[in-house]
This record gives sequence, structure tokens and C-alpha cells, in this order.
Amino acid sequence: MNEKKVFISTAIPYVNAKPHIGFALELAQADVYARWRREQGDEVFFLTGTDENSLKNVQAAEKEGITTKELVERNAKVFEDLTEKLNISNDDFIRTSVEERHIEGAKKLWQACEKDIYKKKYKGLYCVGCEEFKREVDLKEGRCPEHPDKELEEVEEENYFFKLSNYQEKIKKLLEGELEVIPENKKNEMLSFVKSGLEDFSISRSKERAKEWGVSVPGDESQIMYVWYDALSNYITALGYAEEGEKFKKFWQEGERIHFIGKGINRFHTIYWPAMLLSAGVEVPNKVFVHGYITVEGQKISKSLGNVVDPFELVEKYGSTSSPQAGREAVRFYLLREIPTYEDGDFSVEKFEARYNGDLANGLGNFASRVLKLYSLAEEPKLSGDYGELGKNIAEIEEIVGIRMEEFRINEALAEIWKLIAIGDKYINDKKPWETKDENVISSAVLLLESVAKLLKAFLPETAEKILKQIEEKKAITEPLFPRIN
Repeated sequence: MNEKKVFISTAIPYVNAKPHIGFALELAQADVYARWRREQGDEVFFLTGTDENSLKNVQAAEKEGITTKELVERNAKVFEDLTEKLNISNDDFIRTSVEERHIEGAKKLWQACEKDIYKKKYKGLYCVGCEEFKREVDLKEGRCPEHPDKELEEVEEENYFFKLSNYQEKIKKLLEGELEVIPENKKNEMLSFVKSGLEDFSISRSKERAKEWGVSVPGDESQIMYVWYDALSNYITALGYAEEGEKFKKFWQEGERIHFIGKGINRFHTIYWPAMLLSAGVEVPNKVFVHGYITVEGQKISKSLGNVVDPFELVEKYGSTSSPQAGREAVRFYLLREIPTYEDGDFSVEKFEARYNGDLANGLGNFASRVLKLYSLAEEPKLSGDYGELGKNIAEIEEIVGIRMEEFRINEALAEIWKLIAIGDKYINDKKPWETKDENVISSAVLLLESVAKLLKAFLPETAEKILKQIEEKKAITEPLFPRIN
């Protein structure tokens, strides 16, 4: 097996509020992909973190009557805690306001792009929600489509600009070839944007408007780097770009470079970010996977609607004393199975509990319990032999799961694993080994359960390990893996 070096990242979220279910989705998707690549024998560096230098964070702190530093410290800790709560296997967590490796790296990137940076006076409409100047063509009825409830600010000041227009043809060629944007329709949206003509964009703010919060522009203390310019650089600053360290060489310069992002920030990652890297003479990403949004009972998540779903509360609610991992694994499962990776998906308590009871308690949990009970009572079942049709089913589904994961169709990969569970259930029902005591049937059922558990290691790591341990020790499950919700 040829080991590959793979860099995988989530976007880094603003810390103006606590994390909601939407970011939990991105963490879970990137995590399962990182775990799966490790299972393939690849060396993975998985990065997440927090974007702390935005005006949104400053305004949130002002609203609470605390300093920006206090707000950022408090909320960044919650985002870091979420990685632990969801059992995310990230190798690093970067914070952009306090880490020298990031500040020095962001400044180095700026200096590397200086041939494409110039200063001019500018007037435009600014969306604080997106942290972006908006063109008339981007607006819907005079409002930002992403933040229709927020007034756009009219801003006039002197800023530094990046010559994005210099990279029109290069970005077009990248999108048509070397840079894979998944799914295809998200690539086509960006190609259409590029073909409409790329305009230079502002990459700094006056220190006054930024409220003196953020990374200073090298050589001009009166300006703060535009939050996106600073934030995007985290992917390389975390790897030691400032000093061109070993990790930067191994995982960025020589590795496969993959970003997981939400559809609202596609343009930043597939147009602006590659242009900055081209300007700096640094390798561009290989793949950008763009996921959809989560709605709650059909409505966009919004604090004003009061429909923000707290992932911490979900984990606590559906965990139990007998099975503490059940809550965390159930939240992971819902996000990975119910939300289609290429589209938007919906959350509701009813759907969550239906998935929990149907797929986890009755499906996986019941199947594992049945097989392990038969196995623990059997005299000398031999885990070898010709498994015939069952063996073919296992091999076929393992292959399909691999293909779906390569395509980033994570929900479809999980659906295939549940097909295998259904095959196993039918096999046991048809063969009735509790009556026949047929050891070959029992060993075949154990083989199938073992295959299910191995396939699930990336998705439900704790549950998979528990099942594999019970098989190894030839023990029945005494407490349900996922106690039913009544």
C-alpha cells in the first residue's frame, strides 16, 4: 500500500457566538474522511481552529460589554471543547488572534504577494455577516442573500487591494483542471463567476474601523489585514509556513491538500485563496469539498427565530449512564447519514429520534446483540471457511463504500453499510442458528458483523471498537449499544 501524505482542513469559524449544529456537520464530515484516509494507510494531518480577527467578533463583544479578547478567549474554548465532545480526531487546532506562527505566517504571505498589492480609495456596501464588500449583482432586493436581516454598511476609506484580475485565466484553468471542486455544480458556479470577470478586492481595513483588532499590515500600522486574507492563510500558517517547517513541506508542498467548507464561502476558497497562493508562489489546494447547509424544521438557522441547535445539548440528551458514547455517536451518525453531503439537509428532533431508534437501536444495536449472543453461546465457532454469497455481499459493499468515500458521498457510504446489516439480519432469520446451532452460520454472521464494525471505524469509532472487542473476547453485549428512546 502506497502511503500518501494528506492535509485535511475544516474552515475556521468566527467566534462571535457559540458553535451550532451547522459547524458540527463540517467537523463530523472532515473527521470521518480523515479517519477513513488513515484506515487506507495514509499519513493525515487534520486541522481545524477558530477565526478570531473579524469585525463580527468585535461587535459581539461590544454588545456584551466585554473586551474582544475576553469574548474570543471564552468562545474559542467552546469550539475546541466541541472537537472533544464529538470525538474529532484533529491533529491541530489553530487560533488566529494569539498564535505567533499564524501572525508571522500571515505577514509572510502578504509580503510574498506584494507585487499584486496596491492602495486606493474605495467606497462600497459592506456585509459584516459575510465580512465582505458586496457588488450590486450579489444583492437580492438590496440585501445580502446570506444575511437578509442585516443592513449593509456604506463604507468609504483607503485600503490595500489585491490584483485578482491578474489571475482571471489562471483561476479558470485551475477550476477546469488541477483544482477539483466537489460537487460539480459548485465548480460550475465558480467558473461562471470567473467568466463574468474577476475584480480586484480589498484586503485591508483601517485600524479605526477594525477597532484595532487583527493582524497589522506589514509596513503600515494604520491598516489591519482583511479578516479573510488573514484567516485563509491559517491552512499554511498552522503547518509552519512562516519558517517553511517540515510539516509545511510534507503536508502542503508534497501532500494532497483538501478543504472541507460550507457553500457560502466557496468563492473565498476556490477563487481568492488559490489566487493569493499563485501570487505567493505556493501550491494551491487539490480538492475543495463544498457541503450544504442544515435547516431546522425547514427554516434557516437563526438566533432571531430561536431555532439554534446546540450540539453539546444533543450529545448530553441522548447519552446514557449505561452507554455514555451513545449521545456523541448518535449525533455523528445523524449528521453523516441524514444530511446529504452534496445538498442541504434538515434537522428535527423527530427525525433525529427516528434515525436513532430505527438505524442505531433497532438496526446496528439489535444486530450486534443477536450475533454476539449466538457467538458467546456457541461451543467452538470457527471464523474461517467459505462464506459463499455472504462473502460476496461483504466484498461488494466494502468496494462500494470505498468508492462513495472517494466521491465524498459520505451519507451514501453509510447507507451501504446499513444494507450489509440488513443482509445479516435476513441471513440470521433465514438460517435460524439459535435452533440449528450451525457453527458455520454463526461464524458467517460474526464475519459479517466484524466487516460492519471495521467499515464503521471512521464513522462511529467508539461503537466500532466496542463491537470488535466483544468479538475478540467472544462476549455478548450486556448493555444496549444504543438504548431505545421511548
